[in-house]
Amino acid sequence: MRIVLDGMGGDNAPQVVVEGAVASTKEMPHEIIIVGQEDAINECLKKTGYTGDKIRVVNATEVITNEEAPVRAVRSKKDSSMVKGINMVKAGEGDVFISAGSTGALLAGGLFILGRIQGIDRPSLATVYPVIGSVPSLLTDAGANAECKPNNLLEFGIMGSVYMEKVMGRENPTVGLVNNGSEEKKGTTLTKAAHEMLKKSHLNFIGNVEARELPNGACDVIVADGFTGNAILKLTEGMGLMFLRELKKRFFADTKSKLGALLLKRQLMGIKTEMNYSEYGGAPILGVKGALLKMHGSSDALAVKQTIMKAIPYVEGKVVEIIESSVLEIEDIVTAE
Repeated sequence: MRIVLDGMGGDNAPQVVVEGAVASTKEMPHEIIIVGQEDAINECLKKTGYTGDKIRVVNATEVITNEEAPVRAVRSKKDSSMVKGINMVKAGEGDVFISAGSTGALLAGGLFILGRIQGIDRPSLATVYPVIGSVPSLLTDAGANAECKPNNLLEFGIMGSVYMEKVMGRENPTVGLVNNGSEEKKGTTLTKAAHEMLKKSHLNFIGNVEARELPNGACDVIVADGFTGNAILKLTEGMGLMFLRELKKRFFADTKSKLGALLLKRQLMGIKTEMNYSEYGGAPILGVKGALLKMHGSSDALAVKQTIMKAIPYVEGKVVEIIESSVLEIEDIVTAE
């Protein structure tokens, strides 16, 4: 397997990209190709002391930034690390592409270079949603499609279910539709129609779920339009950080015993680990004809390594191929409606 990394994507590139790549070579046998400004990447490799043969560097002279218009950047910067990396996947020179760069540019590159899977109307951005004290869920869409049609939500549910089963190892994952109530007839015209479609699918659909139940692990795959999904994700991130900050400030101030403080610190660190997105790897862009993983812009070396490790079952589990074979069911349900 050849795992292609965007060496210039993210706030801390190329250093953390290189460090994460080097760390992953100790845990898997596959080749890593880092695409980007060759001199800078080789300098970072030198700093790590890496002397193995699993990492190869491919030069790319341009960089796409978050400030650029995504579509224009993808079309004009042909020698950027992102465009060059995605083209390697299309040409069969790589099996998966990973980037912490511009989300918009990665989505545009996936659509323009790889293309949509035939029969999938809207590719989605799926992200791991941490659940305290339990296994995480998968939220899709997390921001790629602000406005959706009912069949899009059906697509998100099917694609997310495939990813959750093949990559996250969740057999027959439960699928829930985010709504303002659990009753079947609740919601907007969009969610009511999507509910009917999801109910007719082969999915393990449990019906509507309210946002307040998501942190409790209400379902394995959380289905929402991109506007709602992104709002849920950002609110959860903000509340999690505030919760940890306030616990630390208030309880440590009141804890006089050193042993008590130490025990509390260990508990807090455990919660922080469960809430840390770096622990779970990147977010897949599902619905394009190739394996793409998006990391957070502020990803550290741990996030890079974990995303590389998640890329392996993504490719080996043939997620893209299984989604392609699921299109017929989507078409049948939509046509019946």
